[in-house]
Amino acid sequence: MTAIAILGEYAPAFAPHAATTAAIAHARARLGVAVDAEWMSTAAVDATLFERVDALWIAPGSPYKDLEQTLWAIREARERGVPCLGTCGGFQHMVLEYARHVLGFRDAQHAEYDPYASRLFVTQLACSLAGRAMRLAFAPGSQVAAIYGAPGATEAYYCDFGVNPEYVPLLATGPLRITGADAEGEARVIELPGHPFFIGTLFVPQARSTPERPHPLVTAFVAAAAATRK
Repeated sequence: MTAIAILGEYAPAFAPHAATTAAIAHARARLGVAVDAEWMSTAAVDATLFERVDALWIAPGSPYKDLEQTLWAIREARERGVPCLGTCGGFQHMVLEYARHVLGFRDAQHAEYDPYASRLFVTQLACSLAGRAMRLAFAPGSQVAAIYGAPGATEAYYCDFGVNPEYVPLLATGPLRITGADAEGEARVIELPGHPFFIGTLFVPQARSTPERPHPLVTAFVAAAAATRK
């Protein structure tokens, strides 16, 4: 049985959370794999996490209860080759973890936790994307483009925070790639080449998943988790 931990502070009334659980079920049925996906508060993360789970989904709904444990889990998944999908707030925290532990900016911060920090890699968007669906383009040859089998897609958003444009050039100095952008060129997808599955999206793919049409990104994530388990 493949075990997926959905890290976040589960709120049944928050639509993206219900959609997350449903999207995994859609993918599981399409793939015909045995997958157990359980929500886990970030406050419950401990050193035994990767003895119990095969993949991580860093869910929407930040701020999380335990920022440091969230970043620890993302780092471990990145370094161990554990499949990791981050959507909305998860994307933002993947950027923050990378800035701190790969680029070396130990003071990198997220404006939702400290809006007055001196090095904000994640800042409030000039215009909220919550409740909007927007077109984005994928980088040719990227993993996300291969997963979609298309050069772009229209996806739904629920967020008010994103990558600080001032730090986009710095993100490009390491192995992480920005592989999806909107019409204005703003970063919307990140991935780590050479990793089995390490993809973050500012949009919420689970919102567009249905039993008849499981979302390709979620399906690819569940497939990567199952492959890791095998």
